Amino acid sequence: MTLQEGLAIATAVDTPKKPRAPRQRFSLGSWLLPVYTALALVFLLIPIAYTFIFSFNDSIKSNISWRGFTLRNWINVCNAQDVCSAFGNSILIGVTATVIATTLGTMIAIALVRYRFRFRSAVSLLLFLPMATPEVVLGAGLAAEFLGAGVEKGIGTIIIAHTMFCISFVVVTVKARVSSLDPALEEAGRDLYGSPAQVFWRITFPLLLPGIVAAALLSFALSFDDFIITNFNSGSATTFPKFVYIAASRGIPAEANVIASAVFLIALVLVVSQQVSAAARRKRLARVG
Repeated sequence: MTLQEGLAIATAVDTPKKPRAPRQRFSLGSWLLPVYTALALVFLLIPIAYTFIFSFNDSIKSNISWRGFTLRNWINVCNAQDVCSAFGNSILIGVTATVIATTLGTMIAIALVRYRFRFRSAVSLLLFLPMATPEVVLGAGLAAEFLGAGVEKGIGTIIIAHTMFCISFVVVTVKARVSSLDPALEEAGRDLYGSPAQVFWRITFPLLLPGIVAAALLSFALSFDDFIITNFNSGSATTFPKFVYIAASRGIPAEANVIASAVFLIALVLVVSQQVSAAARRKRLARVG
C-alpha cells in the first residue's frame, strides 16, 4: 500500500458522516392554521366588501338587490334623508365624549399610579365594572336614572352615557403608560428648578402623550360605534349606528354605505401611514446607530 492510499483511507475513516436530513412529515397543524386564518379573514372582510360594493349601487328606495353601477352616491352623499345629520351627530358626540373622557381618565390614571389614598383599590375595581357590565344593563340603568331625574333625552344624555363607559378604557390605557415611566426623569426636572407645572408639561405630558392618543382613539371608536347604550338614552336624537339600524329593515341606503366605506378607508390609510412612518423611523435610527 502506498503512502497516498493510506492517507486517503485514514481521511475517509476520520471524516464524520453528514447526518441525513430529517424526512419531511405531513403535519395537520401546519396546514390547518393558515387555512383557518384565511377563512377567518375572508369571513371578516365579506361585510366590508359588501358595504363597499353596494355603495356604488344604483338604488332607488331599497339597497338590497344590485341594480347597476353608479358614482352618484359618492358625489351626492347627503341625498338620503337624515344620513348626513346622523353622521354629524355621531362625530359631535364622539369628539365631545372623547375629550371629556380622555381628560378625566388621564387624571384618574395618574392619581391611581402616583398617589396613595383611601379606597384606592376600590376605585380601581369600580373602574373595571363598566367594561365588564353588559351594555344592555348600562343603557337601561342610565335611562332609568335620566327618567327619574326628569332629564330630557337627547345629544346631551348620549354624551354623558358615552363619557361614562369611555373613561374606564382611558384609565386602563393611560395607567399602563404611567406605570412604565421612569420617575428619575421627573426628579431630574425638579433638580433643575422646574416648577411642578413645568415638569408636567415639559417632561411628564410628552412621555404620556402616546398613551393618551391611543386612549383617545379607542374612546372615539367606541363612542362612534355604540348603538345599544345610545338607543336607550338618545330619545329623538339619531346617530349614525342608530340610523343604520332603523334603515336596515328596508335596505340600508347606498349613501350610508358610502359614509361607512369612507370611514373604513380613512382608518386604513391612517394605520398604513403610521406603520410606514414607524418602519422608516426604525431604519433611520438603525443607520444612525
